[in-house]
Amino acid sequence: MSTEPAAAEGHPGPADTDAPRAGQGAEATGPEETGPEEGTGTPDPDETDEGSGAAADQDGAIAEGKDEGASEAAAEIAAQRELQERIAQRKAAKEGPIAAGGKLSGTAADLLAAVRAVESGERPAAVFSEPAPAPRKVVAEPVRRAPAAAPAGPAEPAVAAVDAVRAVLTEGGAPVSLAAPAAATLGEGADSALRDDPWQLLRIPGVRPEQADGFARALLGAECGPDDERRGRAVTVWLLEQAAVAGHTALDAPLLTEALGKRAVPDPDEAVQSAIAEGDALVFQDALEGPPGSPARAPESARTAAAEDGAEDGSEDGPEDGEEAERPVRVLVGLERYALAEESLADGLARLVNSLTKEDSSQALADWEPAAAAASGSTAELIRASAGHGLVLHTGAEAARAEPAALVQAAARLGLRVCAAAHTVDGRRRLAEHFGPGAPEGTAVTVSGLLSGAEGPGRDRDGALAVDLLVVLDAPQLDVETAAMLAESLPDGARLVLSGDPSVLWSAGPGRVFADLLAARVCPQIASRTPDPGPVGELVSGVGVGELNPVEAPGKEVVIVPVRDAAEAIHRAVQLVADSVPRAIGVPSEQTQVITPGHGGAAGTRALNAALKERLNPGPGRFGGFDPDDRVAYAPTPGRTVPGRVVRADAEGLHLDCAGTPVVVPQDAVERTVRHGWALTAHQAVGLRWPAAVVVLPGDATQALSRPWVYTAFGRGERHLSVVHGADAALPRAVAEVPAKPRTTRLQTLLRAQVPTAQ
Repeated sequence: MSTEPAAAEGHPGPADTDAPRAGQGAEATGPEETGPEEGTGTPDPDETDEGSGAAADQDGAIAEGKDEGASEAAAEIAAQRELQERIAQRKAAKEGPIAAGGKLSGTAADLLAAVRAVESGERPAAVFSEPAPAPRKVVAEPVRRAPAAAPAGPAEPAVAAVDAVRAVLTEGGAPVSLAAPAAATLGEGADSALRDDPWQLLRIPGVRPEQADGFARALLGAECGPDDERRGRAVTVWLLEQAAVAGHTALDAPLLTEALGKRAVPDPDEAVQSAIAEGDALVFQDALEGPPGSPARAPESARTAAAEDGAEDGSEDGPEDGEEAERPVRVLVGLERYALAEESLADGLARLVNSLTKEDSSQALADWEPAAAAASGSTAELIRASAGHGLVLHTGAEAARAEPAALVQAAARLGLRVCAAAHTVDGRRRLAEHFGPGAPEGTAVTVSGLLSGAEGPGRDRDGALAVDLLVVLDAPQLDVETAAMLAESLPDGARLVLSGDPSVLWSAGPGRVFADLLAARVCPQIASRTPDPGPVGELVSGVGVGELNPVEAPGKEVVIVPVRDAAEAIHRAVQLVADSVPRAIGVPSEQTQVITPGHGGAAGTRALNAALKERLNPGPGRFGGFDPDDRVAYAPTPGRTVPGRVVRADAEGLHLDCAGTPVVVPQDAVERTVRHGWALTAHQAVGLRWPAAVVVLPGDATQALSRPWVYTAFGRGERHLSVVHGADAALPRAVAEVPAKPRTTRLQTLLRAQVPTAQ
């Protein structure tokens, strides 16, 4: 590791090493797909108002009237709808309220009482107990899309519907540019829905409670008040949506009611009950796990209720000796979309684990043993574990990708239908390099392409993926919805191997699927013993265990560039990309990626991209600020970043070249889906690698640093890493003391109810 000398030198040089990471966490107003970079992941939904990528970087979306929806490929929309239909059927199949919690009191008891009252009335049930495994539903084959086709957005609302909504927005003083997204989000009769309940405006991405309050006051006049039931219900849903942006699939009920109180909701408990009764949210009770071997201890509310019951019947004693105390429970509230996706994922994984019989496992172990014997180390362990189990987890860094690749090749030689999927196109390319030119077409795919039908082996007559073994790399990037679609799409008896680096940033969307599976311990886990090579690999490996150690870098593989302020950080970053790295390391500018903690700030992606464009590709920006040969970051859907290059612009839109695939972005979608891409956030860069990386750590972004952020950012460079370092002691402190922000999820609890813990 070295430190670059004075700015005027412009090239790396030797020195000491004492001076020496992001949420659906996509930013609503653009393709940045960030969340953790700007503070998402906090369990307090109220904090996401200013900390999450969706809220912190809105750039006045409501004032400017931006349409913050993200376009989606038609085939991917179809697959999402099919998943929602299946989990809705599973929801309808579950009958009866949960039996646990009969002795609860306070808020938890009120929630359960409200739900059970709904169940006895005309509305459907909204409470779920721990689910039993459900039979696998047939999945209809999605429509295949052409690999080079540009993503298609959802159907545009009718002109008359948009005009009607525009009239209501004008009357309420809201930006008329929200008319189209409001009509698309609220559907038929959107204008009437807004008149009847003005707080429905909160369902439009980017709108905040105070803005919806102003709209409601203009429409309702004296009838508008903070105690309006409609307001409490809408703010409840909005808080749950903000929590999803931060990565949570559900929230603790006390935390939710506390956040409602901060939003001037007079009766938070009543607001939550109303949202549950209307079907806008679901409530769950999950048993709390105590230390192994310790007796379950009932929560305070249950013990109080038990004492009251004893007083009513004249008994002063608690439970009789030998009688098991009621297990403590955790009351959670979540949006149906994510709660049911998480349940569907647990059901699908349990089916895979349980569908492989002992006879099948024994025969497979015998058949696969020659392949395992020909391998060595953790590769052999992975082959043997995959032969005998329906679900296997594999952990390791970049060099460890060779091990699941070897597994795929071994299974293919045995005559199995195989497929390996990566998170990004770049990940697919790196995976295919391990297979060589002789691999069958469709062996290496992207997860999105596999699910949409654009890539991979296709589906069988039952609608399941035509595979016997599916290996998914970059598994930490799976959110609950994507993971649920994968699990639901696999046939009975198939094997699923999830492989990834547990130290990188989690998914941009809700959930922490890979981390939850590792913690649940319901299947074999194979840890790779293949380290990443070179000084960069050594440095990143140390960060993964909380240590920022100096490394020997004789070839200037790692360089530290101290800076005093943001202006100097931008100057040095541009100098490194344009001059120092190409001259001293031999990596051209177009193969060097700049990474910084956030989009805003004096040295965020916006400021860095402006400076890099001026130096590397100056131009007038005739089409929305873009010129031919500009590097861009294209976000076809939230949570996905596709690096590309501008080819040209015409009446059709902005023409991009994304890793050899031509993409045309319509004019009205450019502003929200395309940004300049010389500088990215770490969450945008996860799953991608470049020959060289320049990580900028300005002094005003130290709060965004964490061990996963630093690990992810530092690990994006294959041959060279330059660190423009202005964070001082905040960098080693983040590596040593700041882990990933917690996310509230239910996957572990759901899995343990269906699959025994692996020994």
